[in-house]
Amino acid sequence: MSNKFNNLVRITLSSSVLLFTSCKDDVLPKPPSQLRLDYPIANYDTFENHCPFTFNMNSEAIIKEENDCGFTISYPKMKATIYLTYKPVNGNIDKLLRDAQKLTYEHVIKADEIIEQPYLNPKKKVYGVFYKVSGNAATNAQFYATDSIKHFLTASVYFYAKPNFDSIMPAADYIRNDMQNLMETLQWTRDR
Repeated sequence: MSNKFNNLVRITLSSSVLLFTSCKDDVLPKPPSQLRLDYPIANYDTFENHCPFTFNMNSEAIIKEENDCGFTISYPKMKATIYLTYKPVNGNIDKLLRDAQKLTYEHVIKADEIIEQPYLNPKKKVYGVFYKVSGNAATNAQFYATDSIKHFLTASVYFYAKPNFDSIMPAADYIRNDMQNLMETLQWTRDR
């Protein structure tokens, strides 16, 4: 009987050890943490120049004229640049509109969605469309603005990083707001 009793004790102890050791949670490595990106509240100043337009721009950005009223607006901390291109309208408004729309819709391959937001300001004679591009496209915001007679301005933002919308979303939203502000404060100053 002692042999049976010893076997029973061994089985009970072995079962208990297995039961208690198998109930532990598996140890998993922690996922990498995400960097929290906070940007300063935008402070806008009027940008005036020799070109036939003015607009408000973020004081954190660096603006540089490239050629013939074309500008780059750089955000070094976010590794992004807005490219502004100005073209005079000389009976070619249809071509300018087609080119601006074509530029936006070239990103449809990588974009999840492109939302068009028309902008009309008859008082300032500024008409255009703001495009929000979501997904892993090269740009996430573009617009064109015109008075339909003399002036045509396009803008696009590009990041100096592989397009991964989830990781650049805070910076993309910040700059998109700046671009909308630029478009909404745009004024034609004179005939060119």
